[in-house]
Amino acid sequence: MEERVQKIMAEAGIASRRKCEQMIKEGRVKINGQIACLGDKASSTDRITVDNKPVKKEEKVYIMLNKPIGFVTTVSEQHGMKTVMKLVKDINKRIFPVGRLDKNTEGLLLMTNDGELANKLMHPRHKVWKTYEAWLSRPFKDIEKLRKGIVVDRVRVEPRIKNIKGKKIILEIQEGRKHIVRKMFGKLGYNVTKLRRTQIGPLKLGKLAKGTWRYLKKYELKGLMFNR
Repeated sequence: MEERVQKIMAEAGIASRRKCEQMIKEGRVKINGQIACLGDKASSTDRITVDNKPVKKEEKVYIMLNKPIGFVTTVSEQHGMKTVMKLVKDINKRIFPVGRLDKNTEGLLLMTNDGELANKLMHPRHKVWKTYEAWLSRPFKDIEKLRKGIVVDRVRVEPRIKNIKGKKIILEIQEGRKHIVRKMFGKLGYNVTKLRRTQIGPLKLGKLAKGTWRYLKKYELKGLMFNR
């Protein structure tokens, strides 16, 4: 099966797809010895080079991390903060977090080098549900208001309530914007004292210990690939 050269390059870890496109425009990319043009495609049998160095297809890696509080979901350190990359330093392959979990939020974080899957899970048009457990500053009483949806940053968030017990509420949302759950409850006059993500689409955190990771099982990966 043929794919666009910039996609093959990006999946091999050469650079982002946009930067790979720029490399092609600059004439630095060749397919079977011929200078590539933007829009060209190649298959697994073609030889692609960048600056005369062969592009090797990168093996896909998919892991689940139970992120603890205090870590940020970035690849590089910012302002001296701890990143989740420190928790997966034993993996000798290029990976990155899919989406984000705030520094003070814990739970399920998917990490991979599969940009196509990451885009599918993060892009709003794919409408992937994420499950959160939230502990509030006081017992939750505004069930009907929450069910009707809350406008956050000019966008209506319409969660699905799974369970409510006193100060704890379990709910599902499709949005992945920064601080979205905390902002949503803040609009109703509640402070979130603890927040944990337990599920992304069909992928469940389960009993994975905090601060540890594991590779996804075949059935879990299949579920993510075909989740709608």
